[in-house]
Amino acid sequence: QVQLVESGGGLVQAGGALRLSCAASGSILTINTMGWYRQAPGKQRELVATIATGGMTNYADSVKGRFTISRGNAKNTVYLQMNSLKVEDTAVYYCNADRVRVPSSPLTVSNYWGQGTQVTVSS
Repeated sequence: QVQLVESGGGLVQAGGALRLSCAASGSILTINTMGWYRQAPGKQRELVATIATGGMTNYADSVKGRFTISRGNAKNTVYLQMNSLKVEDTAVYYCNADRVRVPSSPLTVSNYWGQGTQVTVSS
């Protein structure tokens, strides 16, 4: 069973910074893409940033230039450095692992979500 565990959320003032971390555990062959999504109260979950195995990144327009996504040396970890935080960045942030292959079923790809971590930006 693959599990994603996030950490690093918290309360910060506008203009501040936070770094989110996510580690995937379990029996994993490969993870193609890891990413971060967020969901604010009363809103749909939205993409924040993704990073593929080859390093290609994709960002939501609202975070470009402020957030940076990266993968750790272990490849099954992903980070989100969030700078110049705004009140509107307040949300639960979810880690996602896409196109995951496991040894028991190497031809099948699956998608997994973490439990979420709260980020609150105060004015």
